[in-house]
Amino acid sequence: MSHFLPYAGDVSPSDAWDSLKADGRAALVDVRTVAEWSFVGVADLGTLAKRPIFQEWQSYPTMQVDPGFADKVAAALEAAGAGEDAPVFFLCRSGARSQAAAAAMAARGFTQCFNVLGGFEGPLDGARRRGSTAGWKADGLPWMQS
Repeated sequence: MSHFLPYAGDVSPSDAWDSLKADGRAALVDVRTVAEWSFVGVADLGTLAKRPIFQEWQSYPTMQVDPGFADKVAAALEAAGAGEDAPVFFLCRSGARSQAAAAAMAARGFTQCFNVLGGFEGPLDGARRRGSTAGWKADGLPWMQS
């Protein structure tokens, strides 16, 4: 790695999936907004007998960072059996909020915080739509809508 990251690193959605599948302690934290979970969809970890942890990094419409984010995620990870040394993968729309969330949890003492590159939907494509060029959906990983 050519530069210092305040968290363990960036991984592809497929690599995150493989780790979630291989390590029973590994967890996925979706840091998008309630609206995004409701209208865009969420990662489906059902075949792994897991569920994502849903905790907004920023809340719509103000987009203020939740000052209690790290405490809430730490409690949810503990409840899921993921200690401070468990691999934790952070997912947002395209990979920016999840970087900040991974850094916040690393600062709190979690040693294996990873940002999922491309997020859930990835960047806009030539038609100004998301979901086809990079990210969880574009990689063909399981997801669902409510």
